[in-house]
Amino acid sequence: MVEAGLAGSPYMRRRDFIRIFGGAAAAWPLATRAQQQPKMLRVGFVGMQPREAPHYANFLKRMAELGYQEGRNFAFDYIQTPNIEGYETNYRELATRKVDVFLAVGNEPALRAALSVADGKPIAFLAIDFDPLAKGYVANLSHPGGNVTGIFVRETELAAKRVEIAREAFPRATLVGIAFDTLSHEQGEAAAEAARQLGLEPRMVEVKGEQGYAGAFGAMDNARGQPIILPAGGIFLRDRAAIAQALLEHRIPSIAAFRENMEAGALISYGFDLMGLFYDIASYVQRLAAGAKPSDMPIEQSPRFYMAINLKTAASLGVSLSDVFIARANEVRE
Repeated sequence: MVEAGLAGSPYMRRRDFIRIFGGAAAAWPLATRAQQQPKMLRVGFVGMQPREAPHYANFLKRMAELGYQEGRNFAFDYIQTPNIEGYETNYRELATRKVDVFLAVGNEPALRAALSVADGKPIAFLAIDFDPLAKGYVANLSHPGGNVTGIFVRETELAAKRVEIAREAFPRATLVGIAFDTLSHEQGEAAAEAARQLGLEPRMVEVKGEQGYAGAFGAMDNARGQPIILPAGGIFLRDRAAIAQALLEHRIPSIAAFRENMEAGALISYGFDLMGLFYDIASYVQRLAAGAKPSDMPIEQSPRFYMAINLKTAASLGVSLSDVFIARANEVRE
């Protein structure tokens, strides 16, 4: 009777309330801490450019706009490789770091290496040096199938367009140099065919890292004043300053794929907007992180194209471009 009376007393009810409330209160900080630590999205990427490259910064900017701030809920796990041989080893290293989404940019070896280690995890790509449909990496552009999706730039068509621009800029030219390396040989072939159709003799200029750019461009020494086409490729972007210097020393006017080459000293650039592409691919990464299936995400063909002219280089080479031609450019650097 005494125990029953105590159990129903105001004292016991108050004591039980304090015990229960105290236990719940002790648990609240743990729940709060759990809410304050959002899941970390880890994106793995191997590339040839320095991590501080502006187009990588544009990717991070867009990720932040989409709610992913590096160091808080997003890790950009980047490894720089000096050559294509490093893709396989470095993507294998990223796989050990348990990344959530792989990013593969530019060339086929990069995508192939990412696929070899992804184990079904999603891959967002920027296909620049190759056609992912023709190479069999996707079933079709609207429903890729598998674990890859992204943005595709028809670079072989742009290579042919750069030859047309060379013809317009240099109407008296009889020859056009076509630079290429191992990864951009298909662009070289497309440019050569376009040159022949326009009545220009294509001169193939193979660029090898160990050869040096001055030696490679020496193939144009007996064709001074004739233009050369530079393809979209990792080394042509990475080594743009050295390439521009070698071209100026050989007094060769160039039409490059990247605006960044124009900034470094190439005469003209025409191609896709690299900064814009890295901005756009962030949306793919965000959607994949949210659970979208890459097999159902259509592959975009980028409409971002950009033409720029460096008039300072034109003056250094003694090149005169028509006002009509200059007016077509998105950007003119004095």
